Amino acid sequence: MIIEGSLQASLLRSVVISLFTWRRAEADDPFDDAERYGWWGDTYPAQANDRIGSRLWLLRRVRLTAQTRRDAEFYAREALDWLIDDGQVSNINILTEQVQSNRLNLGVELVASDGQIVRFNPSEQWQVIYAV
Repeated sequence: MIIEGSLQASLLRSVVISLFTWRRAEADDPFDDAERYGWWGDTYPAQANDRIGSRLWLLRRVRLTAQTRRDAEFYAREALDWLIDDGQVSNINILTEQVQSNRLNLGVELVASDGQIVRFNPSEQWQVIYAV
C-alpha cells in the first residue's frame, strides 16, 4: 500500500533534501580536490552533530564498482537515518540497480510506523549517473 496525501509529500520532500544536499566530507573521505563542500547550515546545528544531506557527491568521479554501489547505499542510508531517529518511519530500504557500466539507479522505500510504504524512485534527471 502507498501512503496518499500530505504525509507522502512530506516524506518525499525530506528524502530529496536529504539525498541531494551535499553533506560535508569527513576528514578521511577521499575527494578529488581541496574542497570538502557541505551545507553551511551544518555549521550551526540546532542539535549537536545534526547534519543535513548526503555524501553521494563524493562518488561523482569514481569508477562504478561493487564498492561504489555499497558506498552509495551507505551514504544514502546515512543521509536518511534521521527519519528513523525522529520517528518519521520505522524502516528504510535503499535499492540500487546497476543499469549500465556507468550508471547506478538509486531508489528508497520508507516504511511508516503503521506499515504503509512510500517509494522514491527519482525520474531520470535525478538518477545516479556515474554514481552521482
